[in-house]
Amino acid sequence: MKKINLAVVGATGMVGRTFLKVLEERDFPYENLYCFASKKSAGEVVTVKGKSYTVQELTESSFDGDIDIALFSAGGDISLKFAPIAASKGVIVIDNSSAWRMDPEVPLVVPEVNPEALKTHKNIIANPNCSTIQAMVALKPLYDKYGIERIVYSTYQAVSGSGVKGMNDLEEGIKGNHIANCYAHPIAQNCLPHIDVFLDNGYTKEEMKMINETKKILNDDTLKITATAVRVPIFYGHSESINVQLKKPFEVEDIFKLMASSEGIILQDDVQNNVYPLANTAADTDPVYVGRIRRDESIDNGLNLWVVADNIRKGAATNTIQIAETLIKMM
Repeated sequence: MKKINLAVVGATGMVGRTFLKVLEERDFPYENLYCFASKKSAGEVVTVKGKSYTVQELTESSFDGDIDIALFSAGGDISLKFAPIAASKGVIVIDNSSAWRMDPEVPLVVPEVNPEALKTHKNIIANPNCSTIQAMVALKPLYDKYGIERIVYSTYQAVSGSGVKGMNDLEEGIKGNHIANCYAHPIAQNCLPHIDVFLDNGYTKEEMKMINETKKILNDDTLKITATAVRVPIFYGHSESINVQLKKPFEVEDIFKLMASSEGIILQDDVQNNVYPLANTAADTDPVYVGRIRRDESIDNGLNLWVVADNIRKGAATNTIQIAETLIKMM
């Protein structure tokens, strides 16, 4: 692939540091690397591919140089302010926040699912919500072959999805300090059906993200979708029970074959030997794991899947970098 000049915005945060780790693991083809963060974090030193980089404060002039692509993971407010500045200077921004996801002018991309959407970008590209990404990798093959009538999402999401505060709440809870600095209730030994804020319709913002982002990525507003998102007391790895009503009849054996042959998926489904996707297996890896495949006998053409992935890697950093790799191949 062509070598480009790359910037990482939010380089000292949880996802930002994972950006750097994944860039190294995948030997991403950059010529020069620039690391930006808040004034508070400026001056810190990070190391990638054996080379040290001093983190610079993000300012309105940070993109005045020769940067080609910038990976953003510094929160929605930062993205709303600085992504247009970078884009106006010819930098392609791939943003990990929710700021641009539902903007009709901004592609929302999972490379295994809708890479063609990148052809319409106007220098800002959105990375979907972590829970949406892994669902899309599993559902797109079904959508293409059978069509989808309805989706019911039930998610079991790790505390790392809330950042350092969520991790701290669980760490303290394991020690017996049942604090709630991040969540409405202590998370240790608990499950909270409450991710992000509640909206007027009774859904949480997280649940509506999954509903709306699925329709946008698949470019299908006719889909019937509902969701319940739950925070669970594990550190890494989102798990999802996905119930799907397909438009066409299917054989379960064919679903197994389809999942096994689809890009980005590892099939783990041997229930006789207790083999199925687990969060601690997915942690610190990039694939989407699919298992517990079985017919939903309560409806016509119903199907159940259990889908697991690392929410910080495939759900954030790795998907963002895969978008950048796809862009480079298109240049």
